[in-house]
Amino acid sequence: MDIEIERLRRRERELEARVALLEAERQDGLRRPAPGQRTSAASTDLLFTAAEKTRMPQIITDPNLPDNPIVFANRAFQNLCGYDAAELIGRNCRFLQGAGTDPADVAKVRDAIAARRDVVVEILNYHRDGTPFRNELYVSPVFDADGTLRYFFASQLDVTRFRTTEGVLAESEARYRALFDAVDSGFCVIEMRFDETGRAVDYRFIEVNPAFAAQTGLHDAVGRWASEVVPGLERTWFDAYGEVALTGRTVRFESGSVAMGRWLDVHALRVGEPEQARVAVLFNDITDRRRLESHLEATAQERADERDMVWRASRDLFVVCGLDGFFRKANVAWTDLLGWEASEVVGAGFDAFVHPDDRAQAGRAFERVSGGHPLQDVDVRVRARDGGYRWVSWNAIPRGDHFYAAGRDITERRALEEQLRQSQKLEAVGQLTGGVAHDFNNLLTVIKSSTDLLKRPDLAEERRRRYVGAISDTVDRAAKLTGQLLAFARRQTLRPETFAVDRAVSAVADMVGTLTGSRVQVELDLPTGGQQDLHVNADPSQFDTALVNLVVNARDAMDGEGRLRIGLQRVGRIPAVRAHPPQLGDFIEVSITDTGSGIAPENLERIFEPFFTTKVVGQGTGLGLSQVFGFAKQSGGEILVRSAVGRGTTFTLYLPRVAATAAPSSNPEPEALAEGHGTCVLVVEDNLEVGAFAQQALKELGFSTVWATDGEKALAEIERIPFRFEVVFSDVMMPGMNGVELAGEIRRRRPNIPVVLTSGYSDVLAAEGTHGFDLLRKPYSVADLSRILRRAIQDARARRR
Repeated sequence: MDIEIERLRRRERELEARVALLEAERQDGLRRPAPGQRTSAASTDLLFTAAEKTRMPQIITDPNLPDNPIVFANRAFQNLCGYDAAELIGRNCRFLQGAGTDPADVAKVRDAIAARRDVVVEILNYHRDGTPFRNELYVSPVFDADGTLRYFFASQLDVTRFRTTEGVLAESEARYRALFDAVDSGFCVIEMRFDETGRAVDYRFIEVNPAFAAQTGLHDAVGRWASEVVPGLERTWFDAYGEVALTGRTVRFESGSVAMGRWLDVHALRVGEPEQARVAVLFNDITDRRRLESHLEATAQERADERDMVWRASRDLFVVCGLDGFFRKANVAWTDLLGWEASEVVGAGFDAFVHPDDRAQAGRAFERVSGGHPLQDVDVRVRARDGGYRWVSWNAIPRGDHFYAAGRDITERRALEEQLRQSQKLEAVGQLTGGVAHDFNNLLTVIKSSTDLLKRPDLAEERRRRYVGAISDTVDRAAKLTGQLLAFARRQTLRPETFAVDRAVSAVADMVGTLTGSRVQVELDLPTGGQQDLHVNADPSQFDTALVNLVVNARDAMDGEGRLRIGLQRVGRIPAVRAHPPQLGDFIEVSITDTGSGIAPENLERIFEPFFTTKVVGQGTGLGLSQVFGFAKQSGGEILVRSAVGRGTTFTLYLPRVAATAAPSSNPEPEALAEGHGTCVLVVEDNLEVGAFAQQALKELGFSTVWATDGEKALAEIERIPFRFEVVFSDVMMPGMNGVELAGEIRRRRPNIPVVLTSGYSDVLAAEGTHGFDLLRKPYSVADLSRILRRAIQDARARRR
C-alpha cells in the first residue's frame, strides 16, 4: 500500500509540473498597465528601433493623421498577417477585422483610442489569405516629454493555437464519451493482478460501456474481479490479457468461453502507465456467427465431396488453369478420352495439346478469359497421346488468378456436321449453278439475238439503235446480277464512307411510295428529340440497295396492300442468331416490318440463299435478300428475320455505329482534254481481248497507249522512259504481281504517276480494299473510262503545282 501511495504522489507532482509549464507557455510576456497608467515618454527613434528589432509583432499608428493610420509595421507583424509594409502603411487597423470579429471587442479598442489609454483585448483578425486568427492585442499611447500624444504602440500575439487546443481537447473528450456510450461493440478497461511469480491470476473491471452487458451477459461488473463475476473463467483469458499488460503488444483473437457460454472476437491493448497494468478490451459476441460458420463448413464439405465425385466421374475434360497459362489440376477424363495421365497435364501450358492450326484461336480465348470474361463453345482440336486429334468444345469461367474450364468431346458431332455441310454445299452449288445458268442464258439470248440482227444487211438505223440499246441494257442487267452474286459471297469491292443512317433512310422512304403503290400504308419511325448521332461506315449505295430490296420483298409479301413500317434506333447488342452468340457493342438497327403472308418456318433458314425464292417464276431472281445478307456481313453487321405465317415479317439490319466525320467534298466533272491531246496511258492487262479493246477505246478518246501484259513488263516500260506516261490503267487480277501490288510499287518509285485500277472481281480488293487507288468496275463504259482517267490526270497535275 505504501508503494502505491508513493507512486500516486509522484504522479501528482508530475501533473502539477506539467500544468505549471502549460500556464507559462500561455503567458505572452506583455506588461499589463494599471488602470489609468500611461507609458513613459520615450525617444521616437528608440521606439521605432525597438519595434523593428523585436520578434513580437508590432505596429505604430499616428493619431495626428486622419483615421489614425499605420505608420510602421515590423517584420514580425508582416509575417503574422501576410501583408507587406507597402500594403499596411497608411491604412487603419480595422481592415484586419472581418465578419467573425466581435463588435464588442472592436468597441473596447475604439474607446481606449478615444480616451488615450492602454487596452488589452483578444480580438478576431484575418490573415491576408482570409483565414482567421485569435489576436491578443495590447495598445498603448506614446507621449512626448511635454505630454503631447505622438503615437499608439500596438503589440500582437497569435493565441489561436491555445484556444484551438482547448476546444480540440474538449471536443475530443466529448466524441470519445459519445463513441464510448454509443458503440455496439463491448468495451472495458481492466486492471490485471499478478502473483509473486509474475503470472496473471485475476483482473478487475475499471470501466465498461453500455454495450458490455449485451455482448457478455454480465451485469454490475465495474469494480468487481473477474473471478467473482465469471466463476470458473478459463485460464487462457488471464494469460492473454496478462501478456498484453506486461509486454505492451496489441493482440487480436477469437476465443470461446464455456463459463460465459459465448464466442468473442477480442481486440486488446495496454493503456496508461505500465505500472498500472491496465488493458483496454474491445470485443463482439460472435456466437451466432461461429454456429453459422460451423454449419456452412459442414455444408461446404458436403458440396466439395459432391464436386469431387463429379470431377472424378465426368467424361468431360476438367482443368483448373492459372492466368500464367499453366494447368494446375486435371481430372481422370484426360486419361479415358485422350490417354494422358493427369500428372502429364498438370504443369503443361494451356496450348500444349492444341492443334497448331487452332493455337491462334486458343490464344484469343485465353486472352478473353484472362480479362475476366467467361467463354462459351470454343471449339479446338486437342492432341491425344497416340498422336491423333479430337475436337473439344470448351467453356470457361474466371475466378481470381485462375479459371475453371470444361471440355466436351464433339468429334463425332463435327464429323456429322461436316457431312451435312458438304451435302448442303453440293445442293447450294447445284442451285447456284442452275440459277446463274438460267439467268445468264436469258441475258446471252438477248445479246446473241441482237448481234445476229445487227449483221443483217440494209438494217434500218432505228432498228440498229434498238438492238444496240438492247445489248447495252442486257449488259447492265448482267453486271447487276454479278454484283448481287458477289454481294452474297461477300466478295464485292465496297466503297465505305461515313454517313447518317437516319438521313439515308428518310431519302429511301421518300421513294417507297412509288415502289409499294398507293394501297400500302408506309410508316416511318425515326428517333426524335435532340441531335441524333446515327452514323455508320459502309457503302451508301449498297445500303440503299439493301433497303430497297427489303422494301420490295415486303411489298410482294403483302401482295401490294397492307402496312409497311420502317424503324430506326440505336442498340447495344445483336441478339444470338444462326448459332452465333449475342454481340455486345454499339449498333444501328434498321427494321422493315410488313403485314404480309409471312414465311414458313422451313424456309426461314434458306431465304438468304442465292436464287432461293418462294415467288412464282418471273417475279424475282432470289438474289435480293442474298445481297442484303452479303452487304451486312461484309460491313461488320448482321441481318435477322422474324416471321409468323399469316401475321407478317420483320427483317432487322444491324450495322456498327461510328462517330460522325466531315462530309467528303463532291468530285466535279473533270475537265475535257484538248482535241488531239495524245496523253500517254500505260495499259496493263493480261487478257488479250480486253487489252485490245481498252487500247482501241483509248485511241478513240484521243489517248496514246502502251500495252503491257503483266506487272514486271509494266515496271520495265516505266523505267525505260520514266516521264512518258501520265497515267497507268491496270487490271487487278493478273498472274504474278497483281494490280494492287503493281500500283504500290509505282507509287513508291514514281509517286507523280497516278494509277487507276479496274476489276470485275478480286479477292484482294474484297479483303484489303483499293489502298487509296481509283477503281473502275468491270464492265465499264467508254464514258466511265474517259471520266476516271481525266480525273486522275487532273488531280495529279494539281498536286504537282
